[in-house]
Amino acid sequence: MLELYVSALVTFFVVIDPLGCAPIFAGLTAGASAAHRRSQAVRAVGIASGILLVFAVFGEDLLRGLGIELASFRIAGGIMLFLIALEMVFERRTQRREDRAAKVAQANEEDVSVFPMAMPMIAGPGSIASVMLTGARHPGLAQHLVVLGAMATILIATLLSLLAAGPLMRLLGARIEAVITRLLGVLLAALAVQFVVDGLAVKLG
Repeated sequence: MLELYVSALVTFFVVIDPLGCAPIFAGLTAGASAAHRRSQAVRAVGIASGILLVFAVFGEDLLRGLGIELASFRIAGGIMLFLIALEMVFERRTQRREDRAAKVAQANEEDVSVFPMAMPMIAGPGSIASVMLTGARHPGLAQHLVVLGAMATILIATLLSLLAAGPLMRLLGARIEAVITRLLGVLLAALAVQFVVDGLAVKLG
């Protein structure tokens, strides 16, 4: 159970990337009051948690209803995660997030909790695929609770990261953040390849 918890924890940390969400949130809420920033952070993580929980519990049934095999979803999800990993290694993901945040800021949107923070930055395609695939690889109520516990831990870490976004970015600096992002991208690439291998093994087996 401990190994499963650590494995799921690393997966969600890499995909959700709490540290990567912090600078975007800081930019979107620049000039806002402390109370407004806190409410936006709590609401964003709360909405993202609800989205991920729905897919964690009902995702497999949804695939079954659409006639999609779990092995096919593993392959597709693995490929998608690998593309995200490439963007992280070459810093394209950060640039895309910053561009999206700039567009929202230009539109004078005061409420950034739903878009772009909750979705797609926290509960994006990668994190949705990860919570479904990780749960599918470890059937059983106890295992699912462990996976949900790991997801909850990362979501709490994301909330703390958003609440401390301003001071955190001043502490880390742009260079350290870039190094961390690239290392996480390499780890995510390895996890993505494992998802594809698992899916192919079922298909070809």
